[in-house]
Amino acid sequence: MQVTCQGLDLCDAVITVSRAISMKATNPILEGIKMVAEEDTLILSATDLELSIEKKIKAEVKVEGEVVVPGKFFGELIKKLTNETVELKLNENNLMKIKYTDSETVMQCFPVYEFPSFKKLDSTDFFGISKKSFKNLINKTTFSVAFDDTRPILKGCLLEIENGKIRSVALDGYRLAMTVQKIKESNISVSVVVPSRSLNEISKLLDDQDDIVNIYIQRNFMMVDLNDCIITTRLLEGDFINYKQIISKEYESKITINKKQLEDALDRASLLSKIGKNNLVQFDLKEQNLCITSRSEIGNVRENINIVFAGKELIISFNARFFIDALRIIPDEFINIKFNQAQNPCVITPFEGEEERYLYLILPLRPMGTA
Repeated sequence: MQVTCQGLDLCDAVITVSRAISMKATNPILEGIKMVAEEDTLILSATDLELSIEKKIKAEVKVEGEVVVPGKFFGELIKKLTNETVELKLNENNLMKIKYTDSETVMQCFPVYEFPSFKKLDSTDFFGISKKSFKNLINKTTFSVAFDDTRPILKGCLLEIENGKIRSVALDGYRLAMTVQKIKESNISVSVVVPSRSLNEISKLLDDQDDIVNIYIQRNFMMVDLNDCIITTRLLEGDFINYKQIISKEYESKITINKKQLEDALDRASLLSKIGKNNLVQFDLKEQNLCITSRSEIGNVRENINIVFAGKELIISFNARFFIDALRIIPDEFINIKFNQAQNPCVITPFEGEEERYLYLILPLRPMGTA
């Protein structure tokens, strides 16, 4: 193999595919980056067996071939050669010579046959969505996934594609996040569970443009086609929780509140609640006022916010972080929060626009002063 390319293009490709390299690989080959030179293209790929990323760049290919380089070392070197023209040349001893200006570096490479095969989806089952919409869908739900291994299915997001819409649902046993986006084109109606890590890496590769990206689903895999970059992820197997049973259809109390005022008040109140190590804040809904309090051994905080209130008065306590996580990704100026009794979860929904755009459900904690 012998190929010449621009250092900046190569660096960008290495950074992109490195997102799929496992940080805790038990097999050294999974720390490698595979490069295939053919025609006028250099194709880089990496995988951790769950997530795979492939990136193509333009190159002058003098001798076609393939190689697997040590990912970390190769990446650190190429980052320092972004202003150079780089020549990669592999010899019969599997040594890669990297030439730039009047200098060169030589590295020992992995055997290509040890690198796992890359799953190629040839399915015609797909849906199209704007990059901006898919990025929003991911960012507004993945923060609510579970991180422990007791229920592996909850480490992913449920994606439901039907009737011209895609719904994403994530929950960890204490909170639930759900959001809906419109899709441009689809020939499938399906529900799949995608690992949150894969979705977060996909989000990093999406821009905020309205360009359409096609997403293919086949059996246990999902593939995102960005033309010069292809991301493939395994899907999680198993039954997702029936989230519809968790969400109440009726509520006894509802408030409309300025989202920024609530977020700022919780930020201040949580400074004290963190000292108590439980992050507990108490909501007292009465007339047209929401009073938020937090306590610790060094003092207490009391925040009052004007609200539009309807229903029964209520005192209820929450983990402040769960509320703050949801509020930070809501773009609206005003929101609705609906409550039942002190032991029942509340939901945050839009004040205006389509009701199903998003919903965040948060379970309460025991009120202050209870055993």
